[in-house]
Amino acid sequence: MSNLKESFSRVKAFAFDVDGVFTNGNVLLHPGGEYVRMMNIKDGYAVQYCIKAGYPVAIITGGFSRMVKKRFVYLGVKDIYMRSTNKTEAFEVFRKKYGLLAENILYMGDDIPDFEVMAQAGIPVCPADAAEEIKEIAVYISHQRGGEGCVRDVVEQVLRLHGKWMKDGAFLW
Repeated sequence: MSNLKESFSRVKAFAFDVDGVFTNGNVLLHPGGEYVRMMNIKDGYAVQYCIKAGYPVAIITGGFSRMVKKRFVYLGVKDIYMRSTNKTEAFEVFRKKYGLLAENILYMGDDIPDFEVMAQAGIPVCPADAAEEIKEIAVYISHQRGGEGCVRDVVEQVLRLHGKWMKDGAFLW
């Protein structure tokens, strides 16, 4: 656990995949052509709270959805990279924009398209139901599955460790 605390103490920014992290990976096909996804409200709370606490947050996903983008904009996410066929490129843009070292960015992914960016990130983490290859390179595997609070799990742990959990703005949405 001390190595995990050491890793989490270095976090200055967060980056997340969407499907399989914020969602359980299942999608409903809407007759209009849009995928319908369900997201955990506690994950959303954690994202908007860590932004208020001063952490940059990026969404890096291979998919594209107006509703997914709308959700993250509502939560205050300014760095949304959709249709990312090469997630490491989006990661580098995000890293450079904030003058961060890769070792200070926590990235949560769940499947093979996240492998290279997780290998690049300093703190690679994943949900409990991630692909085995992803679990092998993760420094932390959440006890929560994708779409069931894994984002809240890592954000809360980092903010608690940094002494920022349940502080200013915690009681406001």
